[in-house]
Amino acid sequence: MVRTGAEIVIECLKEQGVDVVFGYPGGSILNVYDALYKHSDEIFHVLTSHEQGAAHAADGYARATGKVGVCMATSGPGATNLVTGIATAYMDSVPMVAITCNVTLPLLGKDSFQEVDIAGVTMPITKHGYIVKDVNILADTLRKAFHIAKSGRPGPVLVDITKDVTAASCEYTPKKPESVERVGHYTQEDLDAALEVISKAKKPYIYLGGGAILSGASEEVRAFAKKLDSPVCDTLMGKGAYDGYDPLYTGMIGMHGTKTSNLGVSECDLLVALGARFSDRVIGNASLFAKNAKILHIDIDAAEINKNIHADVSIVGDLKDILTKLIARMEQMHHPEWTAHILELKEKYPLKYDDSQLSCPYIIEELDRITKGNAIITTDVGQHQMWAAQYYHYTKPRTFLSSGGLGTMGYGIGACIGAKTGCPDKICVNIGGDGCFRMNLIELATASRYQIPIIQIIINNHVLGMVRQWQTLFYGKRYSQTVLEDAVDYCKVAEGLGCAAIRVTAKEEVAPAIEKAIALQKPVVIDCRIPEDDKVFPMVPAGAAISEVFDGDDLASK
Repeated sequence: MVRTGAEIVIECLKEQGVDVVFGYPGGSILNVYDALYKHSDEIFHVLTSHEQGAAHAADGYARATGKVGVCMATSGPGATNLVTGIATAYMDSVPMVAITCNVTLPLLGKDSFQEVDIAGVTMPITKHGYIVKDVNILADTLRKAFHIAKSGRPGPVLVDITKDVTAASCEYTPKKPESVERVGHYTQEDLDAALEVISKAKKPYIYLGGGAILSGASEEVRAFAKKLDSPVCDTLMGKGAYDGYDPLYTGMIGMHGTKTSNLGVSECDLLVALGARFSDRVIGNASLFAKNAKILHIDIDAAEINKNIHADVSIVGDLKDILTKLIARMEQMHHPEWTAHILELKEKYPLKYDDSQLSCPYIIEELDRITKGNAIITTDVGQHQMWAAQYYHYTKPRTFLSSGGLGTMGYGIGACIGAKTGCPDKICVNIGGDGCFRMNLIELATASRYQIPIIQIIINNHVLGMVRQWQTLFYGKRYSQTVLEDAVDYCKVAEGLGCAAIRVTAKEEVAPAIEKAIALQKPVVIDCRIPEDDKVFPMVPAGAAISEVFDGDDLASK
């Protein structure tokens, strides 16, 4: 079959099972959009309001479904507007293919209109990048892009195609997608070494990262934890890999982790890191992190082993595969004194907040109760993000979508649109502060255009809450450029963009607002007014040991 380059792009997307694409057209990519028009019954295109929204939507779709997310943009500013979304996906290991088109081959490198070397720009934030200058290699390049995006440690891949390639023709032969194998680079001796340190542990602790979700290892993680008889903590990216209601689940670890997790990990004699990368927000002072423990680190990316924390024993490979083998060889272990101690810590140091007034933790607890923990929660970045991680009970993987590594304000609405597109039967809620919401609120127009029934909860405190918290605690209450008091009415903005809007100013209004938003089955914004000086606790000061975790009571006592 002879096909144009633009038609080959569409055929390759169909080959890979892609049924939805997020993007924004322009001059250099017009041929691709013309071909897409002819296949609109097979591939649904979501026209976002901004290319950044398209990248975040592809990211949210990928995280929620486990499939590769696809976004498209034209050359120059269209392509550069994808950059923040690509970097967000890269930091959190999200499989995504970004397709851009550039100026024609004779105009490359001549500062032509809307020309940018987008492959060069994105080189540090992609698993791989391609510039396609020959239509004969286009199909195989796209196939490689999808394979790379989802193999090993997943991540984004960029394919930039010159416009003349999209117009040129060549023979096209359909192919079935190449199967993806997450190959391990470990030996029997590695497994033996892991089993040895496990057998000697008296006070083990499991630390879960995003790899536990990416590998589809949730069931294996739960079986492993039971066999090890160990408490379990997680990172922001690991939420949902372990049941949030399990008695031995102790919540998040790190800067805003629970006291139980931070103190427990500081006391344990074996820390089992599963699909985690020991980020700075988790470990605090690296020289003091889990200093009493042997470290067993299992991860698919060899580059993460010994990068931030030295591992006494490590296994490089697919977590699901490795845990299956370890579980088969492990004896049932019992650590009654240790688990009883952890349960005592949980009882002594519960998460708590001021329940005398409307607050974000209360809103999230009501959302958890009403949705029974079955919603997909997306967040932006800041205090609300930490509260959403702390107070919603995640029991299943791929139900908490948040920008962890890059910390991208404005991520949430696009990600929520992507998640709802991929999982139409799920309630999808984005929780975002007013500072984050105003960054990409224009994507509400995308939700209303397609009547995608997402729920946007604005945690509106009229300040940049997390930055203000740091200014309060560490900068002498000098609130430099963090006050957002102005005349913006988010309910009117939402209605102007075609969404329903509900304002909440008291606790008794929260549940009716959430229930109404779910029942409306259309895009809804709930503007929740909370006090400006609510703080996220517990907290570990930057650079301190995680054992130095403190909460509001500790602060008051000082």
